[in-house]
Amino acid sequence: MHEILITNDDGIDSPALGALEIALSGLGRVTVVAPDAERSATSHSITVHEPVIYHQVAPNRFAVQGTPVDCVIAALWRILEEPPSIVISGVNRGTNLGEDILYSGTVAAAFEAALQGIPAIAVSAYPGSDSHYMSAAQLAARIAARVLEEGLPPEVILNINYPQTWNGECRLTRQGRRALRPGVADNPEVTDLEALGAGYVSISPLQISRSFSLDKTLWLCDFVMSKAQS
Repeated sequence: MHEILITNDDGIDSPALGALEIALSGLGRVTVVAPDAERSATSHSITVHEPVIYHQVAPNRFAVQGTPVDCVIAALWRILEEPPSIVISGVNRGTNLGEDILYSGTVAAAFEAALQGIPAIAVSAYPGSDSHYMSAAQLAARIAARVLEEGLPPEVILNINYPQTWNGECRLTRQGRRALRPGVADNPEVTDLEALGAGYVSISPLQISRSFSLDKTLWLCDFVMSKAQS
């Protein structure tokens, strides 16, 4: 049986988290480890100067006095008896697109799982009703089932965003930008922002490594070498 860990940044009482828990229940044993209160926009912050306190609030449900990343760390090192097969963060009440990814505790929790070598998904939805979040959760469960079968590349997560009104289709996207400087042309590939605006579910593979390709910065390599030799 698959062990499935879910978390979020809206807090353990979020109905959207409950929707995800229900949707994933058919894939394996689900454990919820989530913040005891809302911890939105905490990015990848962790608690380092005080204890991270957690308590069990129901069978397989734990509330953590900390950030979403604290939740993943506590789950892996203190709460779970064995590593989960997958970590899913969400459903976030509000999208995580473009630059917002940098601030998102939802996405950061998935990245922390990937750092620990565990396949991970972040799922967010345009604000809506409980049934809206359930629809997003059910789609996330379908994608999670495929990830459990096929896996993901090392250090890559999936960032899923569910639109206000879904047209029934998904698009593989890249991270977009809300506001580009004048005169800067955007990449012709479809972005998460464009896909969601057109009614598609956006699925963006994101990687932990933020290194830029060296073959695109050869001038910098030459500069470093010339300085080293001068």
